[in-house]
Order: sequence, then C-alpha cells, then structure tokens
Amino acid sequence: MTGPVARAAGSLALHHRITADLAARIRSGDWPPGRRIPYEHELMASYGCARATVSKAVQALAAAGLVERRRRAGTFVARPRVQSAVLEIPELQAEISGRGQAYGYELISQQRRRLAPGRPDEARLRPAGAVLEVVCRHLANGAPFAVEERLISLAAAPEARSADFRLTPPGAWLLDHVAWSEAEHRIAAVAADDLTAMRLSLDPGRPCLVLRRWTWRAGEAVTFVRQTFPADAFELVARFAPGGFSQASGLPAVRPD
Repeated sequence: MTGPVARAAGSLALHHRITADLAARIRSGDWPPGRRIPYEHELMASYGCARATVSKAVQALAAAGLVERRRRAGTFVARPRVQSAVLEIPELQAEISGRGQAYGYELISQQRRRLAPGRPDEARLRPAGAVLEVVCRHLANGAPFAVEERLISLAAAPEARSADFRLTPPGAWLLDHVAWSEAEHRIAAVAADDLTAMRLSLDPGRPCLVLRRWTWRAGEAVTFVRQTFPADAFELVARFAPGGFSQASGLPAVRPD
C-alpha cells in the first residue's frame, strides 16, 4: 500500500509501534528494572514525531505496568512487584448450601491440649498456650467434602471451652464469636495418606488439596486450620487487571453426586 492512505495509516499506528519497540527492550532485559528510558524529546527525535505521539506511547507502557513515571526525574522501567492473592475462603456450610447441595457435618474429635513442640504450623500460634483441637468432616449431599483439623487459641477465644462443636462447625462458630484482623493462607497439593483417604472415602494416594490458614487479632494468634479437599472439590480462581492483582478467591468446586 502506497500514497496518502499508507502515510495516514503509518502515522495513525506510530504510537503503537513506539510502544511495541520500547516494550520489547524492557521484556528482553536490554533495559533492566530501574533504568531510565529516553526522555520524550529524545524519542521525538528518534522517531521523527510529535510529543503527543510519544506521550501516548509512554502512557500505554505505564498502564501496562512496564514503566513508572516520576515527576521531574523521567520515566523508569518498573521493578517487578510480587502480588499475593488474598483469598476469601467461604464458610463451607454457606458455600455448599449456596450451591444447592445438602450440607452435613460430623465431629470426629475434640480435645484441649498444649501446642506441640516441633510442629512449625503450630509454632506460629505461640504464645497461645492451651488450644482446643477440633477435627471434623464436612459433607455435600452426604458425600465427604473436606476434613478439617483446627486449633483454637483459648487465650484469644476462651468461650470455645464451652462451645458444643457436635452441632456447630468450628469455622462458623469463630465467625460469630471472634473477630480477626490478619490472615494467611497457603495451598498445597498432597497425596492422601491412609487416615485422610478413609475420612474422605478415597483410595490412598489420591490427589488432594490442602488449605492451611492462620488468623490473628491485633497480633494475637486466634486459630490455625488445615482443611483437606479431594482434588476435584476445590479450585483457586483469580482475576487480574493489567499492571496488578485485582481479585482472587478460593472456591469449593461443584462435585458430581
């Protein structure tokens, strides 16, 4: 294509070409994080274009999170930012019921004990002292959905001593009785050991997802929970926008009856 139409199309697309050229330099590592990219007047001279064209290209890079514009200093290649997905894990009874499945709950064991030395997961609750250990099973339409092993700090939640967890799941009880201000979630894939397989009606060695969660209130440990799901009963869903994390959630998946 030649002539006026071609020149008009080339002019229209110039800022896209500048954006692509600069992005390629950044992504290839030729321009490392923290490096100042050429000033706008330097880019104008290199591409033989107006300031508005260059400015539009740099704005596109900034919107994509590739550069940071600093007033009076220039524009710099952005440093990588680690984004942590903040998972909003639904309370299982509400989640299962909300999906149109019948929720069931079984208490397996409940005992008061001290934190066990040498267990890193429990060590993060220190100095909680005495804890209430509750092991239970959640059901969906009568089928095992998750096994829950929870420690509740009796210093943070003394009312738990008299709670009847034969009828009320510990997670639901905590939501009603103890506020928390900080939480951490970790998810791992594991093979079901013999005890977990029995509790979830699986064959030993079947893949499972394990969610571990700690919560604190103003720096005071409240609870640690380990929830184990059959691999097809849990999924992590995350939504992202250009340049950063937007939203994420951990959702129990719908399992066939």
